[in-house]
Amino acid sequence: MKGVVREVLSRLSSSPDFTVIVMASAATALSAALALTLLARRRRKTPEEIERLRRLAINQHGRVTYGQIVDLLEPQPGKKGARLVVFKYEVGGVKYDAAQDISALPTIVAQARQAIGQMARLKYESDRPTNSILACEEWSGLLEFSPPRTVAAQSELKSEAGN
Repeated sequence: MKGVVREVLSRLSSSPDFTVIVMASAATALSAALALTLLARRRRKTPEEIERLRRLAINQHGRVTYGQIVDLLEPQPGKKGARLVVFKYEVGGVKYDAAQDISALPTIVAQARQAIGQMARLKYESDRPTNSILACEEWSGLLEFSPPRTVAAQSELKSEAGN
C-alpha cells in the first residue's frame, strides 16, 4: 500500500501541473471548511432569539384566553436581569401559573407595572397550554385601562360638566 502511494505521489510531483493540483485541492478543502463553519454558526441561535421566535409562534398559532397579572419581578435598580411578569389563567378547567420574561419588550414593562392585579388576554399553545405569552413584538394582551382618578381630577371633571 505504501508503495502505491509513493508511486502516485512521485508521478504527480513530476507533473508540470502538480502545484496547480495541490493549490486547487487546498482551496477546495478550505472552502468546504468555511462553508461548514458558516452553516454551523447560522443554525446556532442565541437564547434571546429562541425566545423571540417562541413568542412569535405562539402569537401566530395560539389560542386566546383571559387571565390575571399577579406580579412583576424586576432586578434591583442598577443591576441587569430578567423582568418577569407573573400571571395565572385557566384552560379546560385546569389552572396554570406562568411567567414571561418581558425584558425585550420595554413598552410592555411599563404597562405591566400598572397592570398588576388586572385582567389580561393571554395566548397559549392548544397542544401545550403551559406554553403561553402575555405579549410579543406584534401583540399585547394587556387591556387598556385608565388609572384611578384623584379627588382633584374628579372635581375638575364636575366643574367642566357644569359649565
